[in-house]
Order: sequence, then structure tokens, then C-alpha cells
Amino acid sequence: MKLAIAAIGLLKTGAEKQLAEDYNTRIQGLCKKAGFTSLAFHEWNESRLPEAALRGAEEARQLWSVVPQGTPAVAMDERGGTMSSEAFAAFLAREAQDGARQLTFLIGGPDGHAPETRKKAARLLAFGPMTWPHRLARVMLLEQIYRAVTILVNHPYHRN
Repeated sequence: MKLAIAAIGLLKTGAEKQLAEDYNTRIQGLCKKAGFTSLAFHEWNESRLPEAALRGAEEARQLWSVVPQGTPAVAMDERGGTMSSEAFAAFLAREAQDGARQLTFLIGGPDGHAPETRKKAARLLAFGPMTWPHRLARVMLLEQIYRAVTILVNHPYHRN
């Protein structure tokens, strides 16, 4: 199964970009052992339209443009449910075992996700009730994907 992250907002330079690149490198080194073929990134600039609803609709079109028909998407949203790292690893493994070709994680822009994205997503997932900037959310998601991969291959990174 392919993994993909689709995000509004570009990581240009700085600590977040360095951390994202580090976790991506780590994931690439272990993902095949865990049953994942690749991790792809898609990112777009934040919409500049004048109204939040219009921005949300435009950003939703961009995010969904990289989700293959019939494959699940997880919207990262503070209104979503939470899960432990072990449960997240099991979730990824289940999606792969169930035959999903791709699992795409969606990270919205400053206004969050459009209502249609929250309705259409297979799951809403939160890092907790706090709101996180999309740049940090991306790094946090990458770290959790890496942690999940290490759990699945019995690597000592994750400790109970």
C-alpha cells in the first residue's frame, strides 16, 4: 500500500522542513519491511480567495485531487478521534491487509478542512483537542507514521 500526505501550505525552509525530511528518510528505510511501498508528498499554497468557504472549497479540491478513486483518506482534524501509537500502527496494517492501494492523510490550511472533506473522509483523526499549525502537524504526522512503521517491524524506536 502506498502512503501519501496531501497538505495545504508549503514547507519552505527551517526546522520543520529539516524534521520532515529526516522522518521521511527514516520511513523510506523501513516502510517496505512494514508492508508499505512508498510515501508521497503533495502540497499546495494556501488559498488566497477572500472568503473562508471559498478558500475551503478550493483547498478541498486540491487535496482530493491526489486521492485515487476508491481509496481511503484520513482528514487530520482537531474534531477527530484520537488513538494511541500502537492503535495507529494497527490501523495502518489493517488498511494494507484490507487491500487499500493508497491511504492518504489530508492536512488542511489555516481555516481547517471544508465541511465536505470532513464528511467524505474515511476517518477524522486528531492529535488531541488543540489546534496545531499545519507545518507542525505535518512533522507530527510523519513522526507517528515512522513510529507506526517501527512498531510493525519490531524496531526499538517505540517503547511502551
